[in-house]
Amino acid sequence: MKNPPTSNQSKAFGFGTQIRKSPYFDATVRWGAAGFSVYNHMYIPRDFGDPEQNFWNLVNGATLSDVAVERQVEITGPDAATFVQMLTPRNLSTCAVGQCKYVLITNADGGILNDPILLRLAEDHFWLSLADSDILLWAQGVAVNSGLDVTICEPDVSPLQLQGPKSGEIMQRLFGDQINDLRYYWLGEFELDGIPLIISRTGWSSELGYEIYLRDGARGDELWELIMAAGQPFGLQPGHTSAIRRIEGGMLSYHADMDRHTNPFELGLDRLVDLEMEADFIGKAALKKIADQGISRKQVGLEIDGDALTAANNEFWPILIAEKQVGQVTSAIYSPRLKLNIALAMVMVEHSALGTDAEIVTPFGRRSVRVVDRPFYDPKKSLASKV
Repeated sequence: MKNPPTSNQSKAFGFGTQIRKSPYFDATVRWGAAGFSVYNHMYIPRDFGDPEQNFWNLVNGATLSDVAVERQVEITGPDAATFVQMLTPRNLSTCAVGQCKYVLITNADGGILNDPILLRLAEDHFWLSLADSDILLWAQGVAVNSGLDVTICEPDVSPLQLQGPKSGEIMQRLFGDQINDLRYYWLGEFELDGIPLIISRTGWSSELGYEIYLRDGARGDELWELIMAAGQPFGLQPGHTSAIRRIEGGMLSYHADMDRHTNPFELGLDRLVDLEMEADFIGKAALKKIADQGISRKQVGLEIDGDALTAANNEFWPILIAEKQVGQVTSAIYSPRLKLNIALAMVMVEHSALGTDAEIVTPFGRRSVRVVDRPFYDPKKSLASKV
């Protein structure tokens, strides 16, 4: 096995006890993590060197990423299915045991509080694999006066993401042919050297990939090294979630592309809202009203003229037409594959037509933009869903 890179960088990180470390923290530092940010009250590696190289590692081979920050809200009990349906406008009546669903959690105003992956482990056992917001507290609060028999907690579960076109071969090396039976957006129970795992064909990359949910935090370091060792013949690299690839794929980032002031219709996610189902859910009345009245703003894709952006935006850039602000850029990046600056943006509906020209105001000056289709690459998700 190739020895991991060594690093003394952890001495300079200045970590505090109020923010948790993942079970893979020490392993990621050994393998070259040079920078972290905070997500769901945990440290997440954000820097393994050149982000463009990280992108190419992902789309040409495979990367292993510590995404233990995707904390799980576990919902169990006789009324678990009824309670989970109350949290989301997506109709879950056909969600089978072993299936995963992308869902939205909405508040009473129809605003989005989170956009997790729902995993159904048993008839009365669910996980919500979270984006960055405190849905554990929301769910526990909702349960108090719901009259439903449920137990809600955060289990000892920490996911890794193995993503990229070589990820299937690496998983076959680890788990044998049985892994080939795992379908897109389905999950299964597995063990690796006695380490208990749930594995799903999901991920935040728009590439073929797997999320590997560790169910024993004491074995995180061991699991990381086992996967890296199996992946060496296939060129597996440690990495982080790629902003380039997720924006190419039109994948949304909570707090950037949506928040509690954003409703599903503004994002074009009508398919995740069933206003006709018999079951009630939080925000149903508000979303019915929005559906009747229509929306005033809409998410679009943008192409941005000018030199390549050197990094993703870390603030919202105003969008101007005739010097009037008509929206804002929420996520922007340079795609080396498309050789374009691309962005997701929220604009007033009357300025959302394809081909609309505008300007944006950035810290490095104004740039011309035009409204284009999104996602920017592989719109049918053929890469992620291929067998």
